Amino acid sequence: MPDSLQIAIHNTTPSPTAYAYITGLALQHSSSRVFLQSNGHTLYFPSSPSSTGTPLAVDCAIPLSAPGTTTSVTIPQLAGGRLYISVDAKLTFLLNPGPALVEPSVLNPSDPNAEVNFGFVEFTLNEAQLFANISYVDFAPAVPLALALTTTSGPTQTVTGIPTTGLQEVAQGLRQQAKVDGRPWDKLIVERNGTPFRVLAPTHAGAVGASFEGYYEPYVERVWEHYSTASTSNSNTTNVLSIDTQAAAGVVHGRVNPSGQLELGAESFAKPTTADIFSCNSGPFTTGPSAVRNAIIPRLAAGFVRSSLLTESTQPGTPDAFYKEAVTDHYARVVHEANTDGKGYAFAYDDVQVTGGGDLSGKVEAGDPQLLTVTVGGGGVGAATAAKATAGVVQQNVGGPEREQKQDQGNATGAAPRQEPHQHHGLRAHLDGLAQKILR
Repeated sequence: MPDSLQIAIHNTTPSPTAYAYITGLALQHSSSRVFLQSNGHTLYFPSSPSSTGTPLAVDCAIPLSAPGTTTSVTIPQLAGGRLYISVDAKLTFLLNPGPALVEPSVLNPSDPNAEVNFGFVEFTLNEAQLFANISYVDFAPAVPLALALTTTSGPTQTVTGIPTTGLQEVAQGLRQQAKVDGRPWDKLIVERNGTPFRVLAPTHAGAVGASFEGYYEPYVERVWEHYSTASTSNSNTTNVLSIDTQAAAGVVHGRVNPSGQLELGAESFAKPTTADIFSCNSGPFTTGPSAVRNAIIPRLAAGFVRSSLLTESTQPGTPDAFYKEAVTDHYARVVHEANTDGKGYAFAYDDVQVTGGGDLSGKVEAGDPQLLTVTVGGGGVGAATAAKATAGVVQQNVGGPEREQKQDQGNATGAAPRQEPHQHHGLRAHLDGLAQKILR
């Protein structure tokens, strides 16, 4: 596994002023918070400031080369990494004592980045592998992002993302759904000058004054009735819910007991609320010390989000059953429909899939990565793009990480708190999966 990795950022936007920002926890430097500086390879370890909201002391905006060309950067081994892309304006990152990083927020109107068009890629590069994904868990951005990963031994992996008009397609789909069911799906659309600027996930509906209170509750009642031991319409020997934990616990089975708890093996679950389902991390979906429960939660939560629990009694379900009910996460549905390959994290456990099934989460991963290509602007991604970047076509900012840099690394030894709630998804969900596999 390499100590560092080249990332090629291919600019297909029409903008001559686009920027990249790369940050994460430097695994070769005691997991300290680190940024890449503007040259795309020198490391900057911010020190702990004396007050909150302190700007970075070093310029970490990596200017992308002209539209149609590629900028090359080099990252060290990073955990919890993010590669931000902004178009037409720079992003502002602030520090709190720790140092704790205050990342750009799409929920706070007073945030200095609220009017900046940006998106991000999540990734981790460690001694075992590179894992990267595009994410729509918090919002769908106006700047399309796509991935291609070339390796030393296998075929190129691609995640094609949304096209140039992808956000407009998401917005139109949500407007149509609002007309169908009267729910505020259209309120999730944030516009600038009459054009969709970003679309928030329903978890964050409160930030735009929208409420989905009571939305999933009728579906939850139907699920509870369907799997109830006290049901008047079902015999006690049918309608058993089975959860393949895809971990040491194997497949657990259960039903709703007379006390109203869904019993799955030795674990009991209360009825989730709409907020629990959209967030996947509250109420009965709160993780804890039980490895079995923690393995059940992502699969059970995904079944609710995708509304597949009534049509498939074994979870994880198959994509043919996803989002078919009237009550479902229509944000996740239209986001997947807008992506040209149907992939991308649209909710916290969108990486849940049936064993052997095709991935829908928009990830690339390999133990022998050679080059990660990030295409910005919806101009397409694939083996051809990656091959050009590998050959050094119109590249700039090529370099290596300065492993011996003697800057103050502060005392960040874990994940810094974020300015807004960040859901348990992407890399975190993947690492959870790795932890569960260790239990086998």
